[in-house]
Formats: sequence, C-alpha cells, structure tokens
Amino acid sequence: MGGPNLEVFKFGMYIMFPIGWMYYFGTNLDERFSIPDFWPKENETHHIPFEKDEIQSELTRLRARRLAARQRRLELEGNNAPVEQHIDPQPSPILESLKTAQSETMAQHQPEQSSNNSQSQGWFSWLK
Repeated sequence: MGGPNLEVFKFGMYIMFPIGWMYYFGTNLDERFSIPDFWPKENETHHIPFEKDEIQSELTRLRARRLAARQRRLELEGNNAPVEQHIDPQPSPILESLKTAQSETMAQHQPEQSSNNSQSQGWFSWLK
C-alpha cells in the first residue's frame, strides 16, 4: 500500500481535477467558444411596430406587397385584370340561401326550446 501521502495526493486530485476543468472551460467563454457576428445587430432584425401610426404604415406596406404579389401571380396565369385596392365581393347566392335557411330553422326551434326549457334544466338536459 502507498501510505498517507498517496492518499492525500489522490484526494487532492479528486478535488482539484473537476475544479481545474471547470476553471479552464469556465473562463473567457465569450472569446473561446463564440462565433463572430452570430447574432444579428439591432438594425438587421425585424422592428415590431408599437405605435398606431407605425402599425398603420406596416399594414399599408403589407397590403401593397400582397397586392403586388397577386398582380404578379395573375400576370403569370395570363389573367391581366387590374387589381383593385379594396375588393368587397358580394356574398354568393348560395351563402345567402344558407343564411336565410339557418334563420328560418332557428325561428322554428325557438318555441320548442321555450316550452322544453322548464322541463329540461339540470345535468341531463342535453339528453333530450
């Protein structure tokens, strides 16, 4: 066996090795493990608008961009119709008929619900 000096040396290695490892890799992290210009600068990133006029100008810019892309797409498809700024299409007749049918259905079920309302209150009202 080695003796007390060997035990003191082993104990010192057990303690100092992790501390030395952490010290070596824990100092100068910014210089040692960094990639230059990895994060974008402030003027290179997106600017999120917070003021009302900034939001309006951003919406105007996005609308113009969308309309330009639409115009380009229509030209590529062969449809050279001019793009209007605000398109307010009339609802289709099918959609209108669905709305009227739904309102008629709701009107028919109104009296039934009021008569069943007194009977069907509670946990199991959805069964009826």
